[in-house]
Amino acid sequence: MDLVGEFHKVEIDGKPFLLYHNILKPSPQIHNPNSSTQIAIDSCDDLPFEPLFLCPRRRARLLLNLPRNREIKEVFLKYNTSPLLDDTTSGHHALPLFWCNNKEADPEGECYTCKIPKVGTNYYFCVECDKRFHKECVELPLEISYPSHPKHSLKLYYSQYRSDLCIYCRERATYLVYYCALCDVYMHVLCAQETIPFFIDQPKRHDHTLTLFPRLASLACNICALVKCHLTYACSICNFLVHKDCLDIPQTIRICRHHHRVSFTFSLPFENWSCGVCRRVVDSDYGAYSCKVCSGYVVHTKCALRKDIWDGIELEGVPEEDEGLELEPFKRIADGVILHFTHDHQLILELNGVYDGNKYCQACALPIYNENFYVCVECDFILHETCVEAPRKKFHPLHSHPLQLETIHDEDGFSVYMRCAFISEPFNYQGHQHPLFLALDPEEKPLCHICKSTDDDIKVLNCIECDFIICFLCATLPYMARYKHDKHYLTFCDGDEASDSDWCELCEGNLAIGVKRGFYKCNDCCTTLHIDCLFGDSPYMKPGQQIKVGRDGKYEIHILRNNSVSRPICMECDIYCPYPIFYIYNGRGALCSITCIRDYAAIR
Repeated sequence: MDLVGEFHKVEIDGKPFLLYHNILKPSPQIHNPNSSTQIAIDSCDDLPFEPLFLCPRRRARLLLNLPRNREIKEVFLKYNTSPLLDDTTSGHHALPLFWCNNKEADPEGECYTCKIPKVGTNYYFCVECDKRFHKECVELPLEISYPSHPKHSLKLYYSQYRSDLCIYCRERATYLVYYCALCDVYMHVLCAQETIPFFIDQPKRHDHTLTLFPRLASLACNICALVKCHLTYACSICNFLVHKDCLDIPQTIRICRHHHRVSFTFSLPFENWSCGVCRRVVDSDYGAYSCKVCSGYVVHTKCALRKDIWDGIELEGVPEEDEGLELEPFKRIADGVILHFTHDHQLILELNGVYDGNKYCQACALPIYNENFYVCVECDFILHETCVEAPRKKFHPLHSHPLQLETIHDEDGFSVYMRCAFISEPFNYQGHQHPLFLALDPEEKPLCHICKSTDDDIKVLNCIECDFIICFLCATLPYMARYKHDKHYLTFCDGDEASDSDWCELCEGNLAIGVKRGFYKCNDCCTTLHIDCLFGDSPYMKPGQQIKVGRDGKYEIHILRNNSVSRPICMECDIYCPYPIFYIYNGRGALCSITCIRDYAAIR
């Protein structure tokens, strides 16, 4: 005998629902057509025997086939072991417990299987493992038939490090999940067993009672405009269809891609709308979020509610308050004289200064070229004019909460370098003829056309009119730069433009060999340099600061400018430190790059 999960129509308080049941069915090899084919086991009193359920922890080990203390690597595996304990199963079982006879247990604890807290008052406990489990997680069948996914059953899988969302609750689905490989549909095991109402009265997003729609066909939801394998409800009075998980979407929210709040609307005036996040067409016949201040700003519902876009806060009925965005970064003392909040002395404005290889901005850490800058009247503190005017608090398209300008980096929070903080949409990159946007889906694996990087954590800008993609690191490098031994400006070039005759002026390496990130070139003198040789391997590190690395920050790194007569020798690679900055490791000696720091710390 084995278990499957099914839904059956029942009445609760006089109203119809679909209720989940575990059904005991004969195994295919012992099926007798003259016998009863299935038995509901919701109540053990109805059975001729009391079933024993395999401990979920033991069941998982049978699947993963890993020693007890070995780290589980990234896996996505299909269960093949029944929850029922029988003579063929190797393992131990979980005991059903109740809060009324187990008062030493904490009913607010976490289920060891699905990691969801509050196991309730009716749960299972394994004496051998000393772990507790939801009743539903112990009795999980290998497959269930779900009403909104009638073509295929959902199979039980173990999933780790997945970023897919449950089709019922929109939360990330990991560990135990029900999954359809043909449709790539996920559900939490608890969500898959939720009772489903046939009717929803007075829903937030509609004036009439909605009825469970048994077949999806090819109809799009009026709120999200998508056709999905989700529970769907329809209105019998008007032409309205909606996914259950779309009924409670917020009315007014703030998203990181726009400086005003946006509000949900069921339809838009007939125009050619473009989504402010993905930049694709918005169908005016379906729901979307729009800005009441900026008449042309519209966002797809699904784009606006992405976790990297929305901060998760409903703002309907909440008055717009002073969010501190107007805090001035400096106080104007006189014409061309200011007091900046990051410095104790007054700064004076210098117009179109002459390039000096020893002058660096204390905010962005990049050199001062011939742009305007502010200089301290008492010390060597310098800021670009653009860095002086950077707001103390701002919304940034990479993060759903406002960012505060700080002089000291907090490693525990989300942070971006000053240069990255200046990026907004549309971004006009000098090396490309079209404006760039943060329009790619976060699930995509983009390739930067400049440095050829495909790292999972890189952020990229892309062109809507062509396939050009550039990562933030390449996009924020100065497009025009200066080298102390060349009187002209050098231009940033794609690595593919390097020829066999191009050699780095500083390290004397051939640029055509191993160059991926691009390089700088003087078109007048043909001077060429690696990016790292011109700016260092981490161009936004600020000399004079101290950082901590390693586990628990036990290693202290001092950042220094490499401008002395003799260059220090790196303790790791045993060469003279070639870059504009170098690092002193725990007071022991010099390291030339972040890579050398990691390699040196790894063996100590």
